[in-house]
Amino acid sequence: MSRIAILGGGSWGTGLSVVLAHSRRKHEIRMWVREPSIAQSIQEKRQNDVYLPGIQIPACILASNDVGEVLRDAQIVIGAVPSEHTRAVFLQAVPHLSPEAAAVSATKGLEPATHLRMSEVIEQVFSLHFIPRIAVLSGPSFALEAARGDPTAVVLASQDRALTAFLQEEFAGPTFRLYTNDDVLGVELAGAMKNVMAIAAGACQGLGLGANSLAALITRGLAEMTRLTVALGGKPETIGGLAGLGDLVLTCHGSLSRNRHVGFELGRGRSLPEILGEMKMVAEGVGTSEALLALARERSIELPITEQVYSILHLGNSPRDAIRAIMERPLRRE
Repeated sequence: MSRIAILGGGSWGTGLSVVLAHSRRKHEIRMWVREPSIAQSIQEKRQNDVYLPGIQIPACILASNDVGEVLRDAQIVIGAVPSEHTRAVFLQAVPHLSPEAAAVSATKGLEPATHLRMSEVIEQVFSLHFIPRIAVLSGPSFALEAARGDPTAVVLASQDRALTAFLQEEFAGPTFRLYTNDDVLGVELAGAMKNVMAIAAGACQGLGLGANSLAALITRGLAEMTRLTVALGGKPETIGGLAGLGDLVLTCHGSLSRNRHVGFELGRGRSLPEILGEMKMVAEGVGTSEALLALARERSIELPITEQVYSILHLGNSPRDAIRAIMERPLRRE
């Protein structure tokens, strides 16, 4: 029986705890929840009413605000906190970890200040103490649907094939299928970039545009994702798989997408502070666009959709003007 610690009691951290409680292997699962009141509510009511209402949390899952209690003797540690908090949370966690513990990042974003991927952040934190074993979990996976038992397929990426094989067996369940991949960079970049594309897709829909516009956005967004990934050393086939195309289609179409929601409301004319002020959960694409553009400029890569999303989010450009700017770019071959 593996001891699994989940850092983060938001929708995905909670959803993963439920999914793993129903996996083929038996686990001891503990979840660190930042807010003591939510941890207490989960323990007493077996529901996370704030971040994943309506989902029954199995009694075998311990929720606690005490990071030391959650991490005690943990063999697998899953990070499911927003990208901007990942470094701080793992710095808090590392004194309680065994050098043999495997870390799994389930966060789809880049660290705002450094533009690092989450696996790079975790490696920096862990390498001060021991040689880390790190994997990444990504792919098309709304927390609510995965937790209620809808068939879900995701990707486990690591350069340590023995680790991905171990985690694949530990996490797999009757409704949760995992594929392995060694392209960590590609999987993480795909997870970050698709959030930005989802904001653009939501803006199109908020403006009342139809299927033509959304199809063009998704297709050209995929090309943009591939261009940057390959330039940074990732594999194009990763972008054509679950972590890329699969997650892009999900988050651009799905009503549960937080990033799509932000774009939709922007398309309707609302301000970003107003939209974010009403949201309980983080829309990673809002902070990721700037980091992606910085990475692209270092290699002279054009990201026209990402540039326009950034202009809407941070420069006050209107969604309609952003679409016009994309459509009026110089004509070229596909």
